[in-house]
Amino acid sequence: MHHPTGPGLVVTTARGAVRGLRQGATTAYRNIPYAAPPLGAARFAPPRPHAPWDGVRDATAPGPNAPQSGRALGSVDLSPYFGTGWSRGADYLTVDVRTPAAVPDGGTLPVMVFVHGGGFVAGSTRSALYDGSAFARDGVVLVTLNYRLGITGFLDLPGAPANRGLLDILAALGWVRENIAAFGGDPGNVTLFGQSAGATLVGGVLATPEAAGLVRRAIVQSGSLGAFTPEQAARVTRAAAEELGVAPHADAFAHLPDDRLVEAAARLAGLDLRTATHHDPLLGLSPFSLVLDTQPADSVATGPGSGVDLLIGTTTEEGNLYLVPAGTYATSTAEDVAATAARAHPDPSRLVETYRTSRPGASPAELRSALLGDALFGAGSWALADAHAAHPGSATYAYTFGWRSHALDGQLGAAHTVELPFVFDLTHLPELHGPSALLGPAAPPPGLAARTHATWVRFARTGDPGWEAYEGERRATMRIGAEWTLTDDPRGRERRAWLRQTP
Repeated sequence: MHHPTGPGLVVTTARGAVRGLRQGATTAYRNIPYAAPPLGAARFAPPRPHAPWDGVRDATAPGPNAPQSGRALGSVDLSPYFGTGWSRGADYLTVDVRTPAAVPDGGTLPVMVFVHGGGFVAGSTRSALYDGSAFARDGVVLVTLNYRLGITGFLDLPGAPANRGLLDILAALGWVRENIAAFGGDPGNVTLFGQSAGATLVGGVLATPEAAGLVRRAIVQSGSLGAFTPEQAARVTRAAAEELGVAPHADAFAHLPDDRLVEAAARLAGLDLRTATHHDPLLGLSPFSLVLDTQPADSVATGPGSGVDLLIGTTTEEGNLYLVPAGTYATSTAEDVAATAARAHPDPSRLVETYRTSRPGASPAELRSALLGDALFGAGSWALADAHAAHPGSATYAYTFGWRSHALDGQLGAAHTVELPFVFDLTHLPELHGPSALLGPAAPPPGLAARTHATWVRFARTGDPGWEAYEGERRATMRIGAEWTLTDDPRGRERRAWLRQTP
């Protein structure tokens, strides 16, 4: 083992040396470039290699992040998730790396690379929830990354490559393969994991042939996993061009300042992207997502990602995040339930009847939340799990996270995002507790964060989270909460209702 202190905190990467900061039992290296600054026309081009630097680059403080506007969801405080907004600076295609303070020689530690969420328009490595010290403490090299967001990252523009934010993530994974051994990590044992939009992007990586060999394992936490069709994306592009008063082409966007692009992106929310053959996978919550001819689950079913072990799941009340803080949960009616189903499924009456049958006694609020959560996250997760489990060369594991937050008078529940502090073992952060904070005023069950976090680490290290695989007709799924319970296909009737919808 070598114990980096003082000058020993300097690590040499392929582009230059960086100096980190010792923090107790871990060392943090922050704001390390993995690609050149996306300036001017380069904002709409593939990521390019960063120029080498002389001397030792200071890597002890957070750097800039992708241009973005503030984002909120009603009365719940999500600042630990979204961060403090846009920290300006051009050189933001960067990674943060956290390692154990004592790193074994030879690059043998498992590596975990996290992709943040935020609706494809917000978030960064600066967010409090993505402090990877617990992973480093437990023998993992943890990498978090920034990627292009909004119009520069995901608007489908003629004259520019599609899914530029996804290309950034692939470039960051290339940086990891080239450099992570210098930080003690094993480049042959990389687990890519993400939540929400970040989980959707992990699904995109699994569906991308160019990602072959970059990732050994993947964890998909509450991803929508439904891409926009080119037709849907073109509708967003036309709206953005009209908003900005320019032609819908990369050349016309290249000269616009980031401020105008961020302002325009914020005004695109709520576009109706339904077509005759496709629903909007994000139900109007974001005008940006991956743009693909084939859905990720269909791509995975034909080969890419087949050699990557997968852990995939959702929370049990995903939809609550979009209803409770907005004050629309308690006022939900049967008409709201029907309208949610109509936006998400070609046979809405059958879908609603399925949920009513499988949830006898459920209120309109509970039904509306369940349908919304599955339209956004459940249906795509089931489809990807089934497609991946069909491959014999890798393992698939499934979970649901069911611990209920008592925020907002006990109504928030096991909403979207609630599992993240447990995965990062950060439930002690004071900003997560209070009547309107993500975890509410009550303390979580003792040991739940430690066990959840240890499960993610175990999967990254071994490819086995500690329960039976999701395969065959059983579809074994672990429910994570105060008690951990393994159940076969726990929501089979509802799952099957989604699998029959129009592709």
